[in-house]
Amino acid sequence: MDRLQTMSVFVTVAEESGFAAAARRLNMSPPSVTRAVSDLEARLGVRLLHRTTRSVSLTEEGERYLSDCRRILSDLAEADRHAAGVHAAPSGNVSVTGSVMFGRMMITPILLELQDRFPEISISTLFLDRIVHMIDEGIDVAVRIAELPDSSLSAIRVGRVRRVLCASPGYLASHGRPRLPQDLTRHEIICFDQEAQRREWVFHQKSGLYHFKVKSRLQFNLADPAIVAAIAGRGITRVLSYMIAPHLESGALEIVLEAFEPPPVPVHVVHKETGGTTARVRAVVDFLAEHLRGNPVLG
Repeated sequence: MDRLQTMSVFVTVAEESGFAAAARRLNMSPPSVTRAVSDLEARLGVRLLHRTTRSVSLTEEGERYLSDCRRILSDLAEADRHAAGVHAAPSGNVSVTGSVMFGRMMITPILLELQDRFPEISISTLFLDRIVHMIDEGIDVAVRIAELPDSSLSAIRVGRVRRVLCASPGYLASHGRPRLPQDLTRHEIICFDQEAQRREWVFHQKSGLYHFKVKSRLQFNLADPAIVAAIAGRGITRVLSYMIAPHLESGALEIVLEAFEPPPVPVHVVHKETGGTTARVRAVVDFLAEHLRGNPVLG
């Protein structure tokens, strides 16, 4: 059995969580399936599966190898389709990452529309509030809200977001509207953990930078509840502008101290170098870039 066949057998065993089920799916004998995986582990020098009398599960090495195998087998299938002249219809799985709130508000609606446009593409997402190492974690496409360092990845700039302070009209009516960053010392401040960890907000004034030491009686680990608290009139919070776009439109929140904001933060769609980009990844990158660029929230 050649290397690609053994990889295919391993993927099937992992997906079926058992040798017998994989053998039935592959129309092979169970001993042949077991031997193929054992030979693969021996060649790699690592254990890919935990085996018990009742179940089969992936080891940590097996999880990583499974992701690589799926990508390799999918690329091979795409190469075959390309040679057969059906490259115009991209297919296969594409993994996409982004931050949790941006993923929910901005990326997910685009991916749903993308699947209507490309029914042969399947999508898996990893929305986390941390930087995902794309190569190590097997991610094809990322949407990053940050200045990007030089790397082996390609990036398409699709917009920008602002760091804004906001509060409800009711709070501002009862506590007054801050006119200068220094006025924040007289206000209730709501933080979520990314802000709390910095412990200061930086503002741009004609006289130079002003560093406001954040002191908050109300801290959350996510932006969502901080925004809920601000809408409820509990104080002023600082978020990225896209997070509160619907609430600004409805009038539930208002931006304050706009003239003192730091420079906007760029938004990029990031993927591997163009020379190694498959048709399915290119389709997802182009679709995301087109739709994000057309969103006025990122203007």
